[in-house]
Amino acid sequence: MPHKPPAPVDDLNWSPSRASALGTHAVALWKELLEKLPSLPVSRRWREIDVARALDLTIPDLPLTEGELLARVRSVMFDYSMYPGHPRFMAFISGAGTIPGAVADFLAAALNQNVGGWRLAPAATEIELSLTRFFADVMGLPAGAGGLMVSGGAMANFVALKAARDRKAGWDVRADGLRAGPPLAIYASSEVHDVVDRGADMLGLGTAAVRKIPVDTAYRMNVDALRARIAEDVAKGARPIAVVGSAGTVATGAIDPLSAIADVCKEENLWFHVDGAYGALATLAPELRPAFAGLERADSIAFDPHKWLYTPHSGGCVIVRDMQRLSDAFAIHPDYVREDKEHTGNGVDFHTLGPQFSRGFQAFKVWLSLLAHGRDAYARRIAHDVALARYMTARAEARAELEVMAPTTLSICCFRYVPRSMRSASGAVMTPEQDAYLDRLNERLMAEIQLDGRAFCSNAVLGERYVLRACIVNFRTESADVDALLDVACELGQKLDREMR
Repeated sequence: MPHKPPAPVDDLNWSPSRASALGTHAVALWKELLEKLPSLPVSRRWREIDVARALDLTIPDLPLTEGELLARVRSVMFDYSMYPGHPRFMAFISGAGTIPGAVADFLAAALNQNVGGWRLAPAATEIELSLTRFFADVMGLPAGAGGLMVSGGAMANFVALKAARDRKAGWDVRADGLRAGPPLAIYASSEVHDVVDRGADMLGLGTAAVRKIPVDTAYRMNVDALRARIAEDVAKGARPIAVVGSAGTVATGAIDPLSAIADVCKEENLWFHVDGAYGALATLAPELRPAFAGLERADSIAFDPHKWLYTPHSGGCVIVRDMQRLSDAFAIHPDYVREDKEHTGNGVDFHTLGPQFSRGFQAFKVWLSLLAHGRDAYARRIAHDVALARYMTARAEARAELEVMAPTTLSICCFRYVPRSMRSASGAVMTPEQDAYLDRLNERLMAEIQLDGRAFCSNAVLGERYVLRACIVNFRTESADVDALLDVACELGQKLDREMR
């Protein structure tokens, strides 16, 4: 008996006109956000329970009307979101989100390609390959270098460390696992980002495999201490495999002595990886490039376009000196993706170069932003961010109630609020009790600044001292916004000091 064909079910298949109508309303909301952004608070005093209740998070059985749908979207955008693109957002290391990048994300989602296989995303694959070669060239790596886009710095560092492990362990770790050889060791400064510890954990090495090397007074790795620790590990039977140099630490923006670290890696036959998630893209600015001398000698570099290329979240990148090392670390060849590339003429499949089979078109927003603005505009703006941080440092030093706590190398300024009475009483020397009070005061102050909403900074802990930290990777930020953050810090600091004493 022949089967009857099932009746069509097209509930999810919106017509182009209906899709266009929703898109038009969404663009109107985006335009309104851009118009209002400078006058909106960066953040507000929300509570978890209030946000969850207000958004009505239940999933309905029947669809909302388009009016109801847009009302929900509007509430998310204007009532319960904070704004990393706000001119006075100077916390963490989060770019403002480029306009072309937002458009590219929309179009990438519309195409909905899987950039894990060339045949599924031919243009997207070639764009990503070309883009990563461009970045390799910017950072001084030779022809043949390249890489891939990933979700962010954590994954970029993980991919690089896996390539390092598999190349330098001395046995086939992929096949035989870690028990087949001695314990492996990775070296990084005490200021390195926690994602390196996480990477070692995910690789099965354990976080203790990351040897934390002391830093100098400018928070840069002490290379003599690095040499000593490597020698100590070798004597104890461990196998050193890699050194991670920081090109812009998360707390202060310090740049490790990359050339000296590269020398050590060459002498000891170690993989030289640079975590440049924050700072590496500053090499686009000619006046900043000399600070990164030695970067061009790296075996791998991790960096985040969603930081200092300002592109929308998320998008990290890892580049390697030799692309074969990525294939060595990740390639597998299952039958269900087997093809005769000589016959098809298809190109590289990214699923053979990294941990993901399913991959979005993350390169599009970066590539389109670079096309729309041009390399020179990025060079000027990155240099301007650094100039603003130096301006902020000078303004903070000029205020009696603020104390600068670290050198300003890139676009980070670290300072703390010190009541005038304490400065006049003790000068530059603080007792342990006074320092402990200032830690408590500045920790409260950081939270109050964020809740206040007029400006937004974050914190660092330097030499056990809790400090306020402003990081400028925002193309909307200017000197008036820097002054506003310092004004708010002093105003709220004075108020908190009166309450806490």
